[in-house]
Amino acid sequence: MRNLPSLNGIRAFEAAARCGSFVGAAEELNVTPAAISRLVRLLEERLEVPLFVRHPNNLTLTAAGAAYQPGLTAMLDSLAVLTDRVKTLSGRQALTVGVGPTFAIRWLIPRLAGFQAAQPGTDVRITTGGEAVPFGDDWTCSVTLGTGDWPGLQAEPLFAARLTPVCTPALAAGLETPSDLRDKTLLRVRVSHAVNDWSRWFGEAGETGITADGPEVGYYDQSLQAAVDGVGIAMGITPYIDDDLAAGRLVAPFDIWIPKTLRWYLVYREARLEEAAFAAFREWIKKAAGAPE
Repeated sequence: MRNLPSLNGIRAFEAAARCGSFVGAAEELNVTPAAISRLVRLLEERLEVPLFVRHPNNLTLTAAGAAYQPGLTAMLDSLAVLTDRVKTLSGRQALTVGVGPTFAIRWLIPRLAGFQAAQPGTDVRITTGGEAVPFGDDWTCSVTLGTGDWPGLQAEPLFAARLTPVCTPALAAGLETPSDLRDKTLLRVRVSHAVNDWSRWFGEAGETGITADGPEVGYYDQSLQAAVDGVGIAMGITPYIDDDLAAGRLVAPFDIWIPKTLRWYLVYREARLEEAAFAAFREWIKKAAGAPE
């Protein structure tokens, strides 16, 4: 008979080791940090060896923890792959994609019919969250805006992000130079990586003394919808604005585009490459994004 520790304790330790904190593990596993701490403590008692050195603001692995974690990560990845393979016996393959809400609405969902037509036997599930949501254990992959550095995960570049103001054609008719924005309603986005978009763009445009002080919303999608409705001028970001520009709902009145310091990546665990559904999705989204093979 196998003499195994608690699977819940294993999952708690492995997540905390990857995240570097009980808080990060708790967010990933949807429990409290206290529950993660208790499960790890029970695992340590079961193994009779400490796995973490606990500091006030973070954790570091002991030698035993550092030896234990890589094998557990590979084991849990293999378990997830095996579980999905068993699910395919029903005739359908499951694919869970974690994305931000704006990416889901502005890019992925409008194009998803193409993937489903090519892969009718795949059950696609989209889960959304904010920028701080960690990579979920039950996710097949995610499309994430970032630097490309996610320890323990594979990250393939999809889109370069560029910024430029956008508005309705009617509002654009009165805009000839960036200085014309001085008295206009400039919409703001609250998410942390967007708060400096306007100041960076004005710096590139050579304008000083103009501050965006229009209505503030939580996500780019809300700002862009407000721009479509004529509320004001939004800072557009590719690829979110691609369809609106193509359809003429929004226009970019100035030919001044600046690079975002981040870009979009397809993020996944290496073990997922063995899954037919993910392999098909990976090929499809890279082609749709115009990413290199």
